Amino acid sequence: MAMAYQQKLAEKLTILNDRGTGVLLRMNYIKKTCLDPKLRPQYLTDKTMEASVKYINKKFPNIDFRGNSQQYLVGIQKHKSEVMVAMSSYYDSFIDVMEFRDHVYELLNTIDACQCFFNIAVNFDFTKNYLELIITYISVIIMLSRVEDKKVLVGMYNCAHEMSNGSSDPAYPRLAQMFMEYEQPIKKLTEEFGPHTKGVTEALLSLQMLYPRRNLPAEQWRSAQLLSLLSAPASMLDPACCDTMACEYLSLEVMERWILLGYLLCHSSLNTNQSSQELWKMALRSGLYLTIIRDETINIHKITEDYFDGLKGYSKRIADIKECREHVTVNSGAMHRERRGFLRNALKELVKVLEDEPGLLGPKVLFVFMALSFSRDEVLWLVRYSENIPKTKTPEDYVDSQMAELLFYMERLRTLMTKYSRVVQRYHVQYLAQFDALLLNDTMQNMYVCPEEESVLMTSFVSTLSALTIKQVENGEEFDFRALRLDWLRLQAYTSVSKAPLSLKEYPDLAKVMNMTQFHTKMLDNVQEMLHETSDLSILCFYPRVFEKMFSQSSEEVSMQRYLMSFPLVCSHFNQTVHPLCPEEKRSLRLCVTFLEEIAKQTSSVILEICSEQCNLNDQLLPKHCGQTISAARNKKQKKQTPKKGEVQREKPGTESQRKDRAIVTNMDKLHLTLTELCSSFSGSSDFTVFNHIVTPAEFLISHLETRLTKIIVRMAHYNQTTQEIGRPSDLLAGIRAYTASLHTLSRYLSLDVTRLVKNVLLQQTQPLDSYGGQTITTLYTNWYLEGLLRQASSNLIVHCPAMHCFVNQTIENEQSFRAEEYSDISEMQALAELIGPYGLKFLSENLMWHITSQVGELKKLVIENMDVLVQMRANFDKPEAMANLQKRLPAGENVLKRMTIIGVILSFRAMAQDTLEDKHCPYLMGPIESLRDMVSPDTDIKVTLTVFELASAAGLTCDIDPALVAAVASMRTDNSSVDEEYKLTCLLLVYIAVSLPILALDPNSYYSRHYGGHHNNIHCLATAVNQLSAAMFTVESKNIEQHLKEFLLVASSTLLQLGQNVENRVDGKNRDSIYLLLHMIVEASPFLSQDMLESCFPYVLLRNAYREVTDIYLNVCLQ
Repeated sequence: MAMAYQQKLAEKLTILNDRGTGVLLRMNYIKKTCLDPKLRPQYLTDKTMEASVKYINKKFPNIDFRGNSQQYLVGIQKHKSEVMVAMSSYYDSFIDVMEFRDHVYELLNTIDACQCFFNIAVNFDFTKNYLELIITYISVIIMLSRVEDKKVLVGMYNCAHEMSNGSSDPAYPRLAQMFMEYEQPIKKLTEEFGPHTKGVTEALLSLQMLYPRRNLPAEQWRSAQLLSLLSAPASMLDPACCDTMACEYLSLEVMERWILLGYLLCHSSLNTNQSSQELWKMALRSGLYLTIIRDETINIHKITEDYFDGLKGYSKRIADIKECREHVTVNSGAMHRERRGFLRNALKELVKVLEDEPGLLGPKVLFVFMALSFSRDEVLWLVRYSENIPKTKTPEDYVDSQMAELLFYMERLRTLMTKYSRVVQRYHVQYLAQFDALLLNDTMQNMYVCPEEESVLMTSFVSTLSALTIKQVENGEEFDFRALRLDWLRLQAYTSVSKAPLSLKEYPDLAKVMNMTQFHTKMLDNVQEMLHETSDLSILCFYPRVFEKMFSQSSEEVSMQRYLMSFPLVCSHFNQTVHPLCPEEKRSLRLCVTFLEEIAKQTSSVILEICSEQCNLNDQLLPKHCGQTISAARNKKQKKQTPKKGEVQREKPGTESQRKDRAIVTNMDKLHLTLTELCSSFSGSSDFTVFNHIVTPAEFLISHLETRLTKIIVRMAHYNQTTQEIGRPSDLLAGIRAYTASLHTLSRYLSLDVTRLVKNVLLQQTQPLDSYGGQTITTLYTNWYLEGLLRQASSNLIVHCPAMHCFVNQTIENEQSFRAEEYSDISEMQALAELIGPYGLKFLSENLMWHITSQVGELKKLVIENMDVLVQMRANFDKPEAMANLQKRLPAGENVLKRMTIIGVILSFRAMAQDTLEDKHCPYLMGPIESLRDMVSPDTDIKVTLTVFELASAAGLTCDIDPALVAAVASMRTDNSSVDEEYKLTCLLLVYIAVSLPILALDPNSYYSRHYGGHHNNIHCLATAVNQLSAAMFTVESKNIEQHLKEFLLVASSTLLQLGQNVENRVDGKNRDSIYLLLHMIVEASPFLSQDMLESCFPYVLLRNAYREVTDIYLNVCLQ
């Protein structure tokens, strides 16, 4: 007994199991690294090392470092230090395997010497740790044998070590010997485990009651109403407990691994013990493959058959294997399919009941862990066989398109356990203090033998449990029963050795009480670990193809779409794959992101398809489609001829909602059903963590919607660069409003910030490029208005119409591809302003200013070319004879006026756009902005003036000086030009314009139209051009605007008065009068000129007569 205390069997089993798992992961990592061309160690692929690698492989383990062999090791000699560094981690990992083997040997021999007793139903933890250590050890050796480059890795390190230190590494001989011994791992392992056959067989035979009970077909589960809380309503509140609590959720896969690998190494008992043989055959009938680690599996049937084939007296066992293999091929797929079907319904019922009554988690928590464990076994079975489907007539049994539902309910159970952990704690803290402690105390009192060491442990158990109170839960105290559970494991070890004073198998009641108590303590401090033990699916991280295939199969089923979020949620289990001994294992969010992207893609497609349908329905209600209805109503009223029978009558809007049979399912019905299913998946979890990254599923949907909505809006503009066609802004705005209204219905399905989404998308559309570098509607409409509308306006094909505040087409024979008024009236400009906003209009304005500056640049060139003549004309504008002579020497007057007209057209269009910008969303801001603008006076500092005007202009208010035009003109200045030169050019430009005005009378299109409120060749835009351009240019040059505009007025008046006196014989009277009106327009449009100034230099009677003449002409035309 003293030996049992001193050997510390419990501690060693715990430590070695954890260590073995780490070593096993290292071997798996080394195998994967050596097989991956991208990760393979550099010196195994280096051409200079090729000879060394071949030589070491050939001569291992006896590598000669002297003589002729040196020529093969030159590469290592040159890089010996680097080779040692590169290979050290691999070498140390193999040393870890050797040391692990030594410790396992020692512990197993000690256990055999102690003649320990094993029974899974009594000393559960001791037996489980014992069997786990054996299987971990076997797995490590099998993985070691699968590392093909192990000899090279160890050999290269030892060569580099000897070259550097003059001697081999001390561990190398034993390590090399171990590699040679395990060339045939199964044979060597069976030899090693010969002495341990008795203990292993005893431990495995303790499963003969548990394993058959757990490995039942779905029909028996169903008839027993397994996992059902509703099968016995009267006992619903009774605690779910049994004699073997921990066995109830023990993984079936784990038990099969114990049985099949255990009997493979201790095979002699198969011929001597009928119970062992039956247990082994039952496990063989469950499947062909066992998991070693991660995605590494072995075909246990083949390995066992191949090994038994070389042994005498095992022909019957080989026949058993073949019979079991046939059974697996025929029946296994269908059996597991039925189990998954049963578990889907059972978990669904369990989740619904627990969601409705979470208080049942207290007494029935065992059902949750059983359900999770059973489900996890079935999921992992399908994963193993998805890439190893046997030759069967029913391969569909190995495909499950409803896997999403099972995963979903597993995740729901995990969520419920986490959410209501306090409920579970409140129940079990009372259970432990008021039942378990008392029962354990009574059990101790009834024991007739109780040594001091065991008595101390059990007394501490009772005192610890008795001290528990419900206030600890209410106060949020953290519980920690790890010490108690370790003491119970120690007690199992002490009482399981041969000749122990207190033998546990003689006191099964003590084992039952303590096993139940241990389970209850885990409900207080170890729920997450229990969830990990029973429902961890992190192995799917290493089966990406299988996992993705399951997802695609489930996503194709409409009924499964509501459960799709379970796939990315399962990715949160991947955190459990991290182990301290193997931190290098690759961790990736790829699978999680792939699933979320696909779910978001499907959802966004459905949402936008619904939006598109709603947009089409909304389009039918637009005023542009009512013409036919009005025409039909008018014809009916006037009793005109009705349409012929062959003509198809257009359906009225709303007919799509009329139904005669509710069973008829429309496309919109299907879309809304699909949307409901997909949105249900998003509502399951707001966020979760994968590899320390917080993942928010809704953000993926928002991102997809944002990207696709951006493209849709641009597509809805219907812009064709080749034909210069584009949709009307009002139509696009109506479409966007229809989409937005449909998107807002998403709030009925899930909590999504649709307002933020729409604002982000529309804000991007106000910029030249969106966040992906694509063109926006701002760019498209800017290009179209510049190239499509204004270019034709500059050619007089389109006329600016101040009376109607729009542009209109000229009534000429040439057919236009569009009607200008349909794109430039007040409603369209308002729609444009709402679509592209202040930012978009600023971009439009910048492009317009670029065109203006290019025209101003050409005008300056003309002024420079004719500077001498213009200087003389400026000095002699009041001398008719001199002006007449100078006029003959001044060419290009038409060119100047043409360019000024283009500038005027552009500025007129810009003014129309700015007028629609007045902010309706923040009306309380407009008053202060207007006050600021009105406070500006000529004495105000020019920088302050421009700043205020820029603010006012952005708000859609008109200003005396255009700040954008000022900035554009200022940007034209170069370092070589002086302020005086620029000032002189500006003054002469105004003179050039003024003296060229009479030329306009020669153009037959220069007549004023009362209908348009302007001239047919857009020369009325000269008023805007002269006023705004001169104001901007003189502001840049810091000169008095009013003074120079007066000068312009004097020169223009003098020139036009001469027009009336000298050219009456050559000019049509209506054109002369129309030019007179232009002068009046210039004064009216100017904030710096007044009617008094005009009358002082130009007789008002001429203006009055001019208005009368153009009005008479207009009336005469109308009467004809």
